[in-house]
Amino acid sequence: MSGGRDIDALIEMMAKLPGLGPRSARRAVLQLVRKRELLLMPLADLMQQVAITTRECTRCGNLGEGPLCPICLDMKRNGSELCVVEDVADLWAMERSGTFKGRYHVLGGTLSALDAVGPEELRIPELVNRVAEEGTEEVILALNATVDGQTTAHYIAEQLEGSVRLTSLAQGVPIGGELDYLDDGTITAALRARKDI
Repeated sequence: MSGGRDIDALIEMMAKLPGLGPRSARRAVLQLVRKRELLLMPLADLMQQVAITTRECTRCGNLGEGPLCPICLDMKRNGSELCVVEDVADLWAMERSGTFKGRYHVLGGTLSALDAVGPEELRIPELVNRVAEEGTEEVILALNATVDGQTTAHYIAEQLEGSVRLTSLAQGVPIGGELDYLDDGTITAALRARKDI
């Protein structure tokens, strides 16, 4: 690269972000530098502020600015429903839909024998304790439809069996989806989860 050590280091760091490769990072950094007062300085200030104030919610694992996140502090949320997700990005995706009005529990990943990730590396023991202590009536397993996600869902179901109602998100054809573009697993799940019209 040719922008000097600091700019090259910034481009390398930006290229590590998801969705940005070296070329995209280079374009982003050039835009930031060109609009230093409008973009670069405010972004740097905000990044420093977020680094100082943001922390993981002690109850659910979401991000917030205090010990509890805004969702856990919201007394209007339905405390009897607990939606279990793999990571914060999944929680934010659920919130974007505006449909779920209960509480969340972020696992921090999925079980994986290959990566040596067991229940203790995730927030599964905390989940079991929350269900017992908070009077949860339903646990919704909103885990990704991957082998590790389904293994994790099965493990959690075994841990909570008999203590709470367990449900999972429906799987199948997405709204606007065309059968020709769907993979075999999605078509199979949609066929198995069919319902009367």
